[in-house]
Amino acid sequence: MNAPLFPMGLRQAWFALPRFLACALAVAALVQAPAVTAAASSKSGKSEAKDILRTGDARCTRCHNDVSDDEIEAYPVLPIGRTKHGTVADSRTPTCVACHGESETHLKQVGTERPLPERPYGKKAVADPKAHNKTCLGCHEGDKLMHWASGTHSRRDMVCSNCHQIHAASDRATTRATVVAMCISCHAEKRAQINRPYRHPIVEGTMVCIDCHNPHGSAGPKMMVKDSVNDTCYTCHMDYRGPFLWSHPAVRQDCSLCHNPHGSTVAGLLKLRPPFLCQQCHEPANHRGNFPGLNNAKTNAPGSSALTQARGCLNCHTNIHGGSHPANAPNSTRFRR
Repeated sequence: MNAPLFPMGLRQAWFALPRFLACALAVAALVQAPAVTAAASSKSGKSEAKDILRTGDARCTRCHNDVSDDEIEAYPVLPIGRTKHGTVADSRTPTCVACHGESETHLKQVGTERPLPERPYGKKAVADPKAHNKTCLGCHEGDKLMHWASGTHSRRDMVCSNCHQIHAASDRATTRATVVAMCISCHAEKRAQINRPYRHPIVEGTMVCIDCHNPHGSAGPKMMVKDSVNDTCYTCHMDYRGPFLWSHPAVRQDCSLCHNPHGSTVAGLLKLRPPFLCQQCHEPANHRGNFPGLNNAKTNAPGSSALTQARGCLNCHTNIHGGSHPANAPNSTRFRR
């Protein structure tokens, strides 16, 4: 019997060669697949973007990612992840669509310029302040915002984003270091008053506007945090609350009748220097003459008025807010020590 031209091992290898080449080509294709996918992804641009903060935010963050391929955000939006609105663990946290709407035309870029989102914010939202605020009030209702509709800011068509910065890591409207500067940017008169010689420590940062006022509205006057001006003042000035045996009616009515809480050029934050402040209510019947005199007829004699000139009512009536001493029963000695 003749011997085979090739040994048995070589003959098997020869017939297995096509199968080996096919496997090698398949492996090469698999190796090149990621590169092809990456190239295709780069050509498709932002369509393959992934969520950054919340589930489904890729539709917005593929462009609004603060520093993208073709734009740099003038107002960064990603810092919202460091606020309560970006808390992933809280199921109540809204998404981009919950606040801005579906905004399909904005996504598809219809027309020569990209249309605004369905619910825009900032200066562009002033055209429809009620619709803008309705989005915020859908979640933020009750508690300190229950009087928003009757508040001064609401009646003047202010929108939430005029004061609040939703995407900022530190909201200027809720940060004590910046809230005063924000308020006096509109209330220019108060800027001058808080820099007067006699004032509350607002410039020093010990007090801020929201300590006394609720910018979202209040049941009391002047958007006070309490139901009245006096109740708001008593939160710090408890010693004037009383009750007193002898009470000053003006004090019980409204502290701001005599005091300017934002600042004054008169000691004690008074609106006028006594006796002129007191004589707005009290006629000089008990102290006849041009100047408040002592309980002595000689003080009104010619040339003797200088003895009482420039003397204020508080020199004698030291307990002007009220007192409980039994010796103060007569009107002539009331509100004294």
